[in-house]
Amino acid sequence: MGKTTGFMEFQREETMKRDPLTRINDWNEYDVPFSDEALKRQGARCMDCGTPFCQIGDVINGTTTGCPIYNLIPEWNDLVYKGKWKEALERLLKTNNFPEFTGRACPAPCEGSCTLAISDPAVTIKSIERTIIDKGFENGWITPRIPKHRTGKKIGIVGSGPAGLASADQLNQAGHHVTVFERDDRAGGLLMYGIPNMKLEKEVVERRIKLLKQEGINFMLNTEVGKDISAEELTADYDAVILCIGAQKQRDLQIDGRDINGVHAAMDYLRASTKKLLNGTMNSDEYINAAGKDVIVIGGGDTGADCIATALRQYCNSVVQFGKHPKLPAARTENNMWPAYPDIFTVEYAHKEAAVNFGEDPRQYCIQTKRFVAGENGELKEVHTVEMEKTTDDNGKHVFREIPGTEKAWPAQLVFIAIGFEGPDQSLTQQLGLDTVNGKVNAKYGDFTTNAPNVFTAGDARRGQSLIVWAINEGREAARQVDTFLMGRSVLPTYLEA
Repeated sequence: MGKTTGFMEFQREETMKRDPLTRINDWNEYDVPFSDEALKRQGARCMDCGTPFCQIGDVINGTTTGCPIYNLIPEWNDLVYKGKWKEALERLLKTNNFPEFTGRACPAPCEGSCTLAISDPAVTIKSIERTIIDKGFENGWITPRIPKHRTGKKIGIVGSGPAGLASADQLNQAGHHVTVFERDDRAGGLLMYGIPNMKLEKEVVERRIKLLKQEGINFMLNTEVGKDISAEELTADYDAVILCIGAQKQRDLQIDGRDINGVHAAMDYLRASTKKLLNGTMNSDEYINAAGKDVIVIGGGDTGADCIATALRQYCNSVVQFGKHPKLPAARTENNMWPAYPDIFTVEYAHKEAAVNFGEDPRQYCIQTKRFVAGENGELKEVHTVEMEKTTDDNGKHVFREIPGTEKAWPAQLVFIAIGFEGPDQSLTQQLGLDTVNGKVNAKYGDFTTNAPNVFTAGDARRGQSLIVWAINEGREAARQVDTFLMGRSVLPTYLEA
């Protein structure tokens, strides 16, 4: 695939990024797309692999390896190299309902398992994917696909994140009447309010929602199932229901001072910031403004990085990110060999912005937060921490121990807790009488049926906090199961036969 000797002739090129000191003054996407010629060179680097590990879609040592939606990566890389963009789009859409989302917000496990990455930098798969779909919209190749026949079957999908949208898209194309319930004022779920605008501009999400509406999908916004419509009404009114409510229950820190004003869950902050950006104005009690404040982010993942970037755009006074684990190595270790996802040190967009703005990387490693302290006015004043050491106990298990004498008080008027998610909102699962395991809805992958009649589930609600590509995978597969349940057989494709 690509040019036979391309991987020897061309080096990996990274997309240009807008200047950090400039881009923190707006909320626009920070990536600058490649030129067509640059992308042809990058497509040419794709090797003629015997086994394209980039599309294996597996989990190794607890992390995603390859593409969970089994994108036909070598095929569309070859077509891009040859300048056949429309044909590349057709191949991309065979497996991926929403490349404009994954091409922007996916961590690209496909690149980590690229065969070229054994000894050289991987093919720039993610950038090529994004450009293919963007060209599709720009050139008018993406048009509404109106189903020619309707089955008369009604399906209710709860949640409009990537899993819910993927299910809706597939089932609508199968000819069913699909209604998506979303408790927020805009559709998109995580895509709309969980990912900030500088990573995924909301016009991109709204463009896709508009297209899905044109294709016949009905969206019921500002409608919370279990409150505005009862679980009983939902199951009575629809032939099948798919629960795609995500894993929105945020993990919390139960330590002294947690109730002090100024300590917030990360997703509440990101959600409120995006709402203000989109609406222009917002209730001051909901909006959290970091302007002129010392900000601490607890949690070393992507959500924490998004909090950093958001605080910078609100002109915070300082920002620090606490991580529990040691700094990652610069290269793979013996325990993290290819094709597993590379667990190595990287500098995300937010870290670069903070480093340029304040003169140093905002990340602090092996930090344990002990307590939050209020000032005389009752507002947050300090965060008290201690450094930790990661060791191995007598049983070979990794443990953390505090290092005496490393206690520190950090000035802070805002703290954002970004330590992950526990599972879906339990109120709806309880109303539906669903069995849960560790907070997640109990349903087998490949089957997706719950213990409640005619109720299915997919995405983070079933598998726990995960990636957009897994949500799309599960949404598509659950749709096929529902189609089979309703019709006796399914016309929809499946990854399970890949």
